[in-house]
Amino acid sequence: MSELLIKNGYIFDPISGIKGDKADIAIKDGKIVDKVSSKAQVIDASGKTVMSGGVDIHTHVSGPKVNTGRMMRPEDKFFRGSYRGGIIKQGKRMEMGFSIPSTYKTGYAYARMGYTFTNEAAMPPLLAPHVHEEFRDTPILDQAAMPVFGNNWFCFEYIKNKELENNAAYVAWLLNATKGIGIKVVNPGGTEAWAWGENCTTINDPVPYFDITPAEIVKGLIETNEYLGLPHSVHIHGNNLGNPGNYKDTLDTLRLAESYKAKNKFGREQVLHNTHIQFHSYKGTSWADFESGAKEIMDYVNANKNITCDIGQVTLDETTTMTADGPFEYHLNQLNHIKWANVDVELETGSGVVPYIYDKNIKVCGIQWAIGLELALYAKDLMRVHITTDHPNAGPFTRYPCVIKWLMSEKARKATLDTMKWKDKVIAASNIASMDRELGLYEIAMMTRAGPAKALGLAAIYGSLVKGADGNVAIYNLDANDLPSDPELIEAAFQNTAYTIKEGVVVVKDGEIIAEPHKYTLWTKVNMPENAQVMHDIKEKFTKNYTVNLENYAVFDEHVHNPRAIELDVA
Repeated sequence: MSELLIKNGYIFDPISGIKGDKADIAIKDGKIVDKVSSKAQVIDASGKTVMSGGVDIHTHVSGPKVNTGRMMRPEDKFFRGSYRGGIIKQGKRMEMGFSIPSTYKTGYAYARMGYTFTNEAAMPPLLAPHVHEEFRDTPILDQAAMPVFGNNWFCFEYIKNKELENNAAYVAWLLNATKGIGIKVVNPGGTEAWAWGENCTTINDPVPYFDITPAEIVKGLIETNEYLGLPHSVHIHGNNLGNPGNYKDTLDTLRLAESYKAKNKFGREQVLHNTHIQFHSYKGTSWADFESGAKEIMDYVNANKNITCDIGQVTLDETTTMTADGPFEYHLNQLNHIKWANVDVELETGSGVVPYIYDKNIKVCGIQWAIGLELALYAKDLMRVHITTDHPNAGPFTRYPCVIKWLMSEKARKATLDTMKWKDKVIAASNIASMDRELGLYEIAMMTRAGPAKALGLAAIYGSLVKGADGNVAIYNLDANDLPSDPELIEAAFQNTAYTIKEGVVVVKDGEIIAEPHKYTLWTKVNMPENAQVMHDIKEKFTKNYTVNLENYAVFDEHVHNPRAIELDVA
């Protein structure tokens, strides 16, 4: 029986519509409640900003490709417990790594920034046990993972044959087997094509040997997602990522969702989430005439409420790219000729890993930086546009405070722009220099808490301070009525909380880790009648095609750390 009372803070909670009011937050036995007894521990948050714990809708922090990055980049381990040249106190266990931090540093660094939940956005089903093992080693954070379906042979066949119920039964079986939360799609059809040395760069390119197109794959998976009524929508990394002119392909992909409405009991409204949309918002015919397509993309997103997105902000750092989009990673390697790892996961997906430097003195990198910020600043509904860096692809998640600074301060954006060698060309290729919008704390809470939680279908648990939600709270050294004129102080405040509270337990105080309470792994438990045809297909393909036995495929319960199943009954 534990009680905590947070008094006199400026509360920002978009789920309940609180916009900086001075109020108290009561927590009992890990949950937000109306009141607590006089024996409750008290934290005085006078002059401070109070939000719910942060929710990261898209990150890559656990699993085989992350570990491949750690192994191929020993130089990344020189960054020990540091950020922006400053030194932080180590947590209870060693913290190492910058763009691909250790599991320990991952949990500690997120907690210092006030985050309490992350979504691992690309889990190869065959290697799901590895993902869950790393979840067990990551302190403090509640976590979930999304299996990839966009290049899955089973899905290809069921969608091609218009067998919606069979595809739904297979997706349900795989979510249960891998303890995953929802449907992720990466370069639909293109990663399978890469196994044959090809790619799908538009939604109408045929997948070799399968007689199906990316458009059919995406529509089939949207229909499947809504048939099941999953908590989150289809979560897509579209075709032709990272190439000039791809904004047209992105719009073609988004239009695939126009005829669908969400059918679920979890409060989400969208049927398609376009992740790291910065990488999909490029105009031009080559890198020579490369320019921003952010306005065209955001005009569409603004007009269609069944779409959400996260920005994938370039942070102008050295980092390590990693994605299930194998052909893109090969393309990137051909541009920078550094290290490259590539893998094919049988019948399911593939991936690649390539180090990369987003140099502010390279024109293309400067324009990429501008595009991500433009997307957020053009957004009319920031509950549907979320802050990410596609960690670590556009930069480390530890740069979220810097991204927040850029979004809240025109002065900070101008200061960064002024340091760029090709400043004039970046200005000519984007609209960032003329954008004077500055986001407020309520809008930041939308982008980092309420919006991601609602899009994931988890707003009853995370991302809010409403009664019954988990008692996850971040308290920042920011006076909401007197924000500092120096934007660097905004970044510093979001880098290290005054307090981070996980289910009523103070885990961070003044940037120092002081506790590591229990955590949860979330997954969607789909209850539906067994489909005899699908089970026959699964057993047959495992016998003929897989290198593992079906009995050894599923994630065993002991792999899952404090499982918190989202129950879903499908008649």
